[in-house]
Order: sequence, then C-alpha cells, then structure tokens
Amino acid sequence: MPSAEPLPLQIDHIATPIGKLVIIADAMGRLRAIDWRDHEPRMLQLLGRYCGKAGYTLAKRRDPGGLATALRAYFKGDLHAIDRLPVDTGGTDFQQSVWRELRRIPCGKTISYADMAARIGRPKAVRAAGLANGANPISIVLPCHRVIGSDGSLTGYGGGLHRKRWLLAHETSIR
Repeated sequence: MPSAEPLPLQIDHIATPIGKLVIIADAMGRLRAIDWRDHEPRMLQLLGRYCGKAGYTLAKRRDPGGLATALRAYFKGDLHAIDRLPVDTGGTDFQQSVWRELRRIPCGKTISYADMAARIGRPKAVRAAGLANGANPISIVLPCHRVIGSDGSLTGYGGGLHRKRWLLAHETSIR
C-alpha cells in the first residue's frame, strides 16, 4: 500500500565539465534522480510522477550516500566509480527492464535502440524502448547516452546532444 506521507528526499548539486548536475537521493542513499541544472524542472516533474499522489519533499544535503563523490570521480576519469551506485527508479515494469539493461552496456560502447529492444526480449518495441530510455530519471549512472540511432547517429538525449557527445568522448578517451 502506498504511503500517504510525502517521500523525504535529499538534493545536492555538483559542478561538472559540462554543467551543473542535480543529484537526488532517498534517506537510504539510493540515487532517485539526476539531471542537469538547466533541466531541473523536467526532472522534478518526472520525480513527481514516480512518487505518486503523496509526492516528495526535498532537503539540501551535501554528498548524500556518497553519490556526489562517486559522480565527481567519474567526471575526473574514474569511469567505474558509478557502476555500483544504488538506485531506485520507480517506473513501469517495461521502463525498469530498459533501465536495467542500460547498466549492462559497457563503458565506452554504444548500442542502438533496436539492439536495446532486442536485449530486453521485445525486438518490435524499438519506439517504446526509446521512450523508456528518454524517461530515464538517472542519466549517466543508467547510461542512456550510450544508446544511439541504428545508423550510428547521436539521437535524443534529455541533457542535449552536446552533453551526449561529451560523455561518449569522455568514456572512450579514458578507457
């Protein structure tokens, strides 16, 4: 039974080479959402959908669960610092299957949306897999930037294609 109380969440911000990143965690230190500061309203709207009617509260907290430390390390070149961060995404069963599969894409590699659909056992659900990828509340850690068009083009990234390009270059240059 869902809680009638708002979900208490913690928020922190970190500077990265491609903009300020907003990090939201729950009281257990699980990552609930990440987005770029210039897209924070969209992130909060998605978070509201996942939290349901009771909603959520936000309290500022420095480095909740060590998440900010791990993300800073990723941006400084320790690409695997974020591999095992605890996450709690909410979402539908289908979305969760896509998001779990995102974590299985090796750092420095890319797959197509068609590959993603096939990997989750739904080869005809390419468009739905793309939509689920776009609704990912935890970019970078659930690396939706590693999913590209079948023709190799950089398509759709909620943070902007310039960030997707940077993240892919960052992961391939350091590997």
